[in-house]
Amino acid sequence: MKKVRVLVVDDSAFSRRSISKMLEEMSEIEVVGYATNGEEGIQKVIALKPDLVTVDLEMPKMDGFTLLRILTTRFSMPVIVISALSGADKVFKALELGALDFIAKPSSTASIELLQIQGDLQQKVLQIVNLKKNSVRRRYPHPSLEQTEQHESAHYGGDNVRLLQHPIDIVAIGASTGGPPALQNIFSSFEKKYPFAVVVSQHMPAGFTRAFAERLNRSSQFEVKEAEDGDHVLHGKILIAPGGFNLVLEVNAGQVVVRIVSPTQADRYVPSVDVMLESCASIYRKRMIAVILTGMGNDGSKGVRSVKEQGGYIIAESDQTAVVYGMPREAVATGLVDRVVPLQRVAREILLKGSFV
Repeated sequence: MKKVRVLVVDDSAFSRRSISKMLEEMSEIEVVGYATNGEEGIQKVIALKPDLVTVDLEMPKMDGFTLLRILTTRFSMPVIVISALSGADKVFKALELGALDFIAKPSSTASIELLQIQGDLQQKVLQIVNLKKNSVRRRYPHPSLEQTEQHESAHYGGDNVRLLQHPIDIVAIGASTGGPPALQNIFSSFEKKYPFAVVVSQHMPAGFTRAFAERLNRSSQFEVKEAEDGDHVLHGKILIAPGGFNLVLEVNAGQVVVRIVSPTQADRYVPSVDVMLESCASIYRKRMIAVILTGMGNDGSKGVRSVKEQGGYIIAESDQTAVVYGMPREAVATGLVDRVVPLQRVAREILLKGSFV
């Protein structure tokens, strides 16, 4: 079996050695070289032709952002960002520029703590290299809602559904790899605060989701925040599950509130999309929309069954725009998804189903 060739780009000698060692412990991986900055990284990509590159963001001469732009636009090269937690906002910028995924360094200084990322690093590298080349795509820019094609009402089961006055109270969205820019695309398409709430489970480590929510809040008409235990689920508000925990909903004194709970051993992905969807379905039943966006794995496929059993509506992102057509594919495979649409259609589908336009 041909090994996957990886190039490591990092200005820290300790990080280069540690990342290389962790990767070389995998029989499927060959670290073909390393670079200490972006300029050297481009030279090594041309000379060594790796299958994948890991990139630090803060480097001398040419930083990781410039290198990332070149690798994704000129070479269509899969890139994993490995960055310190203190650079959370920079990580999201890197994802918007085309990085497939990121891994948080435990410390910005040379420390044996870096070895803590080994499991995450090996898993993500394997997932990415096992993808078919045409399954990894760059994002399309989103059009305004007026520019999207006219909706086909037949897909909503006839005119009777459309006659309901705002039949949707909540939209529950699950995403993984490629999710941050996809979510920003959707939320920035909402031109005002519409009368529904949104909850999101985006696979992300602890410490990043607060910065992610703040970033989304700057470009959305909705109020976006990292969910906290006891938050009320309100129209016009978007709650992001905190990294490392699951978000579930419960009714307390007639109000729907958030509970932030620790994952169980059965939760392979965290925050769990399945757990969130099952919780929402039990409360909102037919007055909810579930949306499954880009991502690796099958998180959400179990949850959509609960949504459908309770009468909810399900949208999945199509392979036309999904950066990784894993989670949407598994959702569609259940046979329960109502609509499969490209990313730039998702916001429009939500508003149409809810009779908000």
